[in-house]
Amino acid sequence: HRNMKKLLFLCILLIGIHSNSYCYEPYQQGVRNQNQRAQENRNMPWQSVRNSVCQFACCFYKEISSRENNGNVFFSPLSISTAFAMLTLGARSDTLTQILRVLCFNPRQISESDIHEGFRQLMQVVNRRNVGLQLNMGNVLFVLDQLKPQEKFLSNLRNFYEGEAYPMNFKKADQAQQKINEYVARRTNGKIKDLVNNLDPLTEILLISYIYFNAEWEKPFDPKYTKMSKFYVNGNNAVDVPMMFGMGLFKHGYDEQLSSTVVQMDYKGGASAFFILPDRGRMRKLEKRLSCERLSRWRTLVTKSSVNLYLPKFTLYGTYNLKDILYKMGIMDLFTDKADLSGITGQPQHRISQAIHKAVVKVDETGTEAAAATGMEIVPMSVPVTIVYNRPFQMVITMENTILFMGKIVNPLKKD
Repeated sequence: HRNMKKLLFLCILLIGIHSNSYCYEPYQQGVRNQNQRAQENRNMPWQSVRNSVCQFACCFYKEISSRENNGNVFFSPLSISTAFAMLTLGARSDTLTQILRVLCFNPRQISESDIHEGFRQLMQVVNRRNVGLQLNMGNVLFVLDQLKPQEKFLSNLRNFYEGEAYPMNFKKADQAQQKINEYVARRTNGKIKDLVNNLDPLTEILLISYIYFNAEWEKPFDPKYTKMSKFYVNGNNAVDVPMMFGMGLFKHGYDEQLSSTVVQMDYKGGASAFFILPDRGRMRKLEKRLSCERLSRWRTLVTKSSVNLYLPKFTLYGTYNLKDILYKMGIMDLFTDKADLSGITGQPQHRISQAIHKAVVKVDETGTEAAAATGMEIVPMSVPVTIVYNRPFQMVITMENTILFMGKIVNPLKKD
C-alpha cells in the first residue's frame, strides 16, 4: 500500500422546482430555431461544450468574486453547466433562451441537439477510473410521485446525461429528505451526508448534480518536509498554515499580462492543476483579465525546470445560492412565475425555487511510505527557482482541457 499526497474534490448541485399557479401562452416554435452554422461543431460537439464551460467558469468566477470580496471561492463550472443544460431539455421560450445565453452557448454556432450530444460526449471523456484517479459525475431527478414526467424528457435525460429519475413523496418531507441524503452519501463515497436540510414539502422536482474527484499527484509531496509557516491573508494579517515542500522539476511560467506566476502540477490519470500566484497587490488585475484565452495559453507558457515549491495544505468548501447569482447573470424567468419548463411535465406551471451548489476540495498527505519510495528527484545542476504560495492564489483543475473546478484560496484555514 502506497500512501500518497492526494487531492479530493467533491461538488453537489441541488435544484428544487416548485409549482406556481399561473398559466402561460403556448410555446412558440420560432424561439427554438437552430442555425445551420452548427455544422462546424457536429464532428466533436464536446469540444464546443468544453469551450462554453470555460467561458461560463470565468463569468461565474467574476460574479462570485465581486460578491465574496476577500473570501475563498470554490466551485465546479462543469457540474453547474451540466445541471442547467439538463434543464434545457424541458425549458421553453425565454426560459430556454436565457439559460443557453448564460451558459455561453450561441444558437448561431451550435444547435440544442449538439449541445446535449456534446455534454454526453464530455461526460464519457471525464467519467473515468484509472490508477491514482477516480472521477464520477452524475445527475438524478427526484420527482413528486403524483407527477409523470414526459417520456421524451426522461429518455433524453438518460441518453445524454446518464440521468436517473425516482418518484418521491415530498409531502412526507422528513422521510424524503432522509432518502435523498442517503442516495447522495452513497454516490459521493460518504463525503456529503446531509446535503438537503429543511426540505420544502411543496417541492415537486429536485435535481441533483454531483461530481466526485479523488486523485494522486504524479509527483507527491513528502510529508516529513511539511512545516508550519506564515500565510499572508492580506497586507496586515497572517495565519499559520501547514506548508508542504517539494523540490525537483516542476512546470511553471510567468504570465506578464496577468502579473502572475503559474505552476502546473499533473495527477495520475490525466488531470492537471494550475496554481496561479499573482504578484503582491495584483489579485484584482488577475481576476479582471481572467479569460479562456489566458487559461489555454498557460499550457504553452509553462516549462519544466528546477523549483523549490511551497504550497499550503487546505480544505475548502464552497456553498452558493445559484438563484441569486444566475439571476444577476441573466437567468431570470427560471426563478419566477414566468418560467416555462413545460417540456418536463407537459405543463408550464413550474419554476425553480431552490438552486444550491456545494463543492469541497481537500488537499492533504498521509503516511510516510511515500517519502521512502519517492526520495528527492535528480535535477540538472542549475539554481532552482523558489515559488512560495504564502498569499492568496487561484486554482484551476482541468481534464482533457475541460475545467472541472475553479477556486481562490484567500485563507487556507477558513473552510467556507
